[in-house]
Amino acid sequence: MAKITVIGGGIAGAAAALGLHRAGFEVEVYEAHPDTGADIGAFLTLASNGMRALAQLDAAAAVAELGFPLTTMDVLDGSGEELAAMPLGESGHPLTRYRCLRRAALAATLRQEVLRRGVPIRHSARLVTVTEDRDGVTAAFADGSSARADLLVGADGLHSAVRGQLDAAAPRPDYAGQQVFYGYTTGYTGEAVPPSQARSERITMIRGSGAAFGYALSPAGETFWFARVPGPPADAEELAGTGADGWRERLLPLLRPDRTAAAEIVAATADRLMVTNALHLGPGTRWRGERTVLIGDAAHAASPATGQGASMALEDAVVLAKALREGGPGTAALEHYERLRRPRTELNAAVSARLTAGGTGPRTPVVAADRPTGTTAVDEELLRLLDWNTPLPTGS
Repeated sequence: MAKITVIGGGIAGAAAALGLHRAGFEVEVYEAHPDTGADIGAFLTLASNGMRALAQLDAAAAVAELGFPLTTMDVLDGSGEELAAMPLGESGHPLTRYRCLRRAALAATLRQEVLRRGVPIRHSARLVTVTEDRDGVTAAFADGSSARADLLVGADGLHSAVRGQLDAAAPRPDYAGQQVFYGYTTGYTGEAVPPSQARSERITMIRGSGAAFGYALSPAGETFWFARVPGPPADAEELAGTGADGWRERLLPLLRPDRTAAAEIVAATADRLMVTNALHLGPGTRWRGERTVLIGDAAHAASPATGQGASMALEDAVVLAKALREGGPGTAALEHYERLRRPRTELNAAVSARLTAGGTGPRTPVVAADRPTGTTAVDEELLRLLDWNTPLPTGS
């Protein structure tokens, strides 16, 4: 039985562990953080393609218990006029519907599944070096320990240490041009918009004058919202020293000129408000060595505009596990994985960059190309790619 080391215990790493374990490999996960890993408290939308991938890992049912479903997306301009209304993904089954959930909850649930299946997770294991040779790969950690395996999977996110070990000249994440505000409030009642726009299972996207804004109302009456604000990045001192009150007062003047619910929602948000800089990786990042491979944000981090980061990582985990199951932990299988995954992930990154850079103005038409990857039903080619019992396609 081949042994595989997974670096990173977040969403991508836990999903990789589940897939590789199901494929019959001996797997161990190493996480740099001492407990559950870093998280800023943000939420995400997990698309139907992500839920489909989770089903192949036998984890969709556990994740479907988290958050709440989303079945429709409305797009409004700054005047409140509806530009578009569209169904979201595959809404006909509880295990394929979009879900709105906290990132930390998704990661924790996947880690619980990893442990439940007997795969060990070692915390406080901060990677220092990766050394490949003809017989395997060795990961060395800051505490002086090391791990030897046949293959190493770098699932350690946007600031991946494994990526830097693969390529000393690897590009660092770039600022994508927007600050991203996240918040939660129970103080917004939805009375400022028609009931059809306020009900749960619906996410409303607003192309406002000063920010791109989105919100969804949970069945419990909690509003999850975000705003993407173009401009220079916040520096480390601002991010560390600006509290919820300060961020709220910066955001509200950008929202108040519009005739939408955005300003009311933000004004009703107390201390559960946070800000981060949107970052992304440019195309062409090296994904693999002889016995090392990257997945998720470590390989192809996109700006958050399409909302597909977690779903793409889950797809990666399934396809990598299938490629290694069919070809063994060698170069040919890693090449096969990259050949199948790179075009789709780079398309998502390009669409997300376009949405981040423009196309969010209040009167910009909504066209099919601007819809986030995974907004529509999952296509047949992807279904075959993800299906655990269907062999991966061969050839280029």
